[in-house]
Amino acid sequence: MEDGEYIGQRVRELRIWRGLSLEVTAQLAGISYGYLGQIERNEKPVARRQTLEGIARALKVHPGEFTNRPLGPGSTVSSAAHAHLEAIEAVLTEYWPGEVPDDAPTRPWKQVRAELTKLIDELRPQSQYEAMAELVPNLIRDLLRHAGKPRQRSAALKGLIGTYHATGRVTSALNAAHLGHLAAERVSQTAKLLEDPEWLGVASWTRAHYISSLSRNRQYELAVEATDAPGSRLESRGMSHLTAALAKAAQGDEDTAKAHLAEAGDMATSLGLANSAWGAGTMNFGTSNVGIWRVTLGVELGAGAGIAEVARDVEWQSISISRQGAYWMELGRGLVEDKRTVKAGLEAFLKAEELTPEQFHANAFVRDAVVTMLGKARRDAGGVELRGLAYRLGVAPV
Repeated sequence: MEDGEYIGQRVRELRIWRGLSLEVTAQLAGISYGYLGQIERNEKPVARRQTLEGIARALKVHPGEFTNRPLGPGSTVSSAAHAHLEAIEAVLTEYWPGEVPDDAPTRPWKQVRAELTKLIDELRPQSQYEAMAELVPNLIRDLLRHAGKPRQRSAALKGLIGTYHATGRVTSALNAAHLGHLAAERVSQTAKLLEDPEWLGVASWTRAHYISSLSRNRQYELAVEATDAPGSRLESRGMSHLTAALAKAAQGDEDTAKAHLAEAGDMATSLGLANSAWGAGTMNFGTSNVGIWRVTLGVELGAGAGIAEVARDVEWQSISISRQGAYWMELGRGLVEDKRTVKAGLEAFLKAEELTPEQFHANAFVRDAVVTMLGKARRDAGGVELRGLAYRLGVAPV
């Protein structure tokens, strides 16, 4: 990676390629000329989806043009994880739910169930992307085979929903969002085979959750529909409110985002759980997760270092390791926006990395924030911890 190259560098490259000035691009993106210049010079990070997506629209490119960058040698999101994407694409496209693969013997149900439990209870909650990517192709094939057997049909179909959803999670993290969209479609097809309103509710939320960031209006529509899906459980309706809130936050609609967040909070309180395990590991809905979403949405809506006040009341220890890592990651993103709290932000980032290194290293907003911090640290004689973090994230100059 060249010195300082990340989102800002890519924005500048594409702006010049399009033949647009800073002023025109900033106007089209809905941000100030000065802020866009600071982004290009890596003096300020792109802290919000609304900003990133606005710049992408201005330059007529997908937001992934800025975030889907190769990771450097220090990153734990290894090339081995990416190497499994071809096998994942194959299983998602070769077989639909209801079809039974006959290209290999079926492993015993006991073995398949143990692998499913490992995925749902261990790998996904810890965001172990490489291990997840390696496991899911064969697991999907075996679950499809067992779904064709009356005795295991129901359990296998529910397992498929959890596995397809986990597949969407890992492929999106590995910058293969198109496979995440396909996995969401497979969730929907599987739920229809179950003919169970509760699982159809999960599928409705999943479709909204994994839709392209190019489609925020449609994401919002689908999420709102899922909040009232007939026969769905409180967990999937609550998560749909959270997805609707994110869609509106990404569009800068603070009032509507906060209204949906409040609805989700009321549902979590009614549920009475810090974290519900229902749904084959797909949701983690409860008071703890809603608290973490408050932090995420606060950062998206521009709270900056003020997000510390929101974060203080979150029971982050009561949820999966993956969500704990997300809590510290989002808190750090807010804190590093203010020079007075940069040190606390770095400490939050290091905590997130300690908990879920693969999830942390895969986050484009985190990497961009560290690029900016590193540039300022060079001017202000920054410390060893930051330089080490930058190397591990793959954003240090080599």
